[in-house]
Amino acid sequence: MEDINNPLPLFLIMYLIVYLTAFFIFFRAWPPDLRPEASSCSISLAHGTPAVFLASYAILSDPTIHFHSPNTPLQNLVLEYSVAYFLMDLLHLFLFSPTDILYIGHHLCTLFVFLTCRYVAYHGAFSILVLLILAEVTSFCQNLWTLAGARRSDLKFAATLYDFLSLPFYALYTVVRGFLAPYFVNQMLVSGAGDGAIPQWVWISWIFVVIVAISVSILWISNLWVSLYRERRKESVKKVM
Repeated sequence: MEDINNPLPLFLIMYLIVYLTAFFIFFRAWPPDLRPEASSCSISLAHGTPAVFLASYAILSDPTIHFHSPNTPLQNLVLEYSVAYFLMDLLHLFLFSPTDILYIGHHLCTLFVFLTCRYVAYHGAFSILVLLILAEVTSFCQNLWTLAGARRSDLKFAATLYDFLSLPFYALYTVVRGFLAPYFVNQMLVSGAGDGAIPQWVWISWIFVVIVAISVSILWISNLWVSLYRERRKESVKKVM
């Protein structure tokens, strides 16, 4: 029995308003081909950092929390907050980047995990919310880095900000996705499905999706490190010459 009405439609409306406001007001002077990406970053900013604090509070407010504990109403609220974001950003991808199969697949898999936790298993929100925290703790820095990168070719300030953020963002992302997330997934594997508290097929699918997502993230950040090294090396060679 739910203590609160399902707020998913309200969250969807909120993200839609944020997206449209960003597209038609905040980024109206940006080149047309960059406005959709900037608007997507805006809803990501509206989701990421708040989700970290909401998920942390939802976890800490449950004294009986463990890997297989029943979802609390507050934990379900955070799941729906995130479901709304991924639905909104998925719509953005379908409209403006329909060939971006990697991101579309990522969003669909993430929605599968959140929705099965919320509406099928009714347990395990602790695991999913910890993973959400690990995924979104870098969100603020990543979105600023993405926005700066979009304009670094024509705005000096954007280029400076991009260069300033790159190293700390890459380092934080590497620690979180390369070490903390794999460690937590290992703890999930050790804990198992909780003697039937969570359906076996749901638990296995969560583990599979998370491992694939972490692997792709590690590959992505590894490529960025290589690109950064090449750029810095090229700059040093130019200074010497």
